Amino acid sequence: MAFIVSLLFAFVPTLLMAWFVYWLDRYEKEPLILIGVTFFWGMVIAAGSAFVINTVFGMGIYMVTGSDAISNQATASLVAPFVEEGLKGLAVLIVFLFFHKEFDSILDGIIYAGIAALGFAAAENVLYIYLYGYLQNGWHGLWSMVIIRDVVVAWQHPFFTAFTGIGLAVARINRNMIIKVIAAPLGYGMAVFAHAFHNSFGAWIGGFPGLALGSLIDWSGWIIMFIFIIMMITREHNILKRQLSEEAAAGIITDGQYRRALSPLTASIALFLGGFRASRFYQACGELALKKDQLQKLGDEGGNQRIINSLRKELATLSPWVKA
Repeated sequence: MAFIVSLLFAFVPTLLMAWFVYWLDRYEKEPLILIGVTFFWGMVIAAGSAFVINTVFGMGIYMVTGSDAISNQATASLVAPFVEEGLKGLAVLIVFLFFHKEFDSILDGIIYAGIAALGFAAAENVLYIYLYGYLQNGWHGLWSMVIIRDVVVAWQHPFFTAFTGIGLAVARINRNMIIKVIAAPLGYGMAVFAHAFHNSFGAWIGGFPGLALGSLIDWSGWIIMFIFIIMMITREHNILKRQLSEEAAAGIITDGQYRRALSPLTASIALFLGGFRASRFYQACGELALKKDQLQKLGDEGGNQRIINSLRKELATLSPWVKA
């Protein structure tokens, strides 16, 4: 029974958080199949590999030092940040390399990074809630660990890995070769630093003061990241406003459809208002706007003009079926 409860409180909150991260992508939704695979990568491949690698390094440190305390802290502060951020970030890198056309903006980098990290967190939460919670301290320990993992440090993994996603996205949308070369390693480095700081700070202070002050710093970082995400959503809104105005002027979409495409609520309600045609229509509006923006900034890399032409034809076909 305790294991089932642990599974529920490990996966249900992280799945709800993953839905929220996906919901934040207001104007050009990423493919659900790719989102699902990214979550699976974090949950199975990244979490499983990290457990093995961290354990091996921890045993090696213990053999050298003979101290459980040193081994545990060194693994948490020095090993785990590099290993876990590398494995979570690898999912984002795969999307970046093999699904280049789906990686259109900084927000996309944050979305994929957050989803991979939440998959990782779901698997890790099972370990903490059941093994370190229930098996060590019974039901009291289980519920205490649920509060810690699902509330106090709930967003830690998405926050860390978001820096890797941002770094890859910056490399994706810039022509400057220096920025392309340094952005991804810098993003990964920031993810590792944030992770290592989180794992070390509480131990340096110790006890409840360390937990309280560490949590305050964590939540401050999460709020700043959320504000940054709002800024990126606003940036995408402005891209749609600028790029789709030309499509409305050309008669490819109507003025009413143009106004509806700019609403941050449309992605959530289009399916209910007009079915799959309306949902696909407004998704295509977002894709077209971002591709036009890429064409202006990056040129015809990856066949941007061909994709733009195809999206315009699709919009012209769907437009008569979509009421604004």
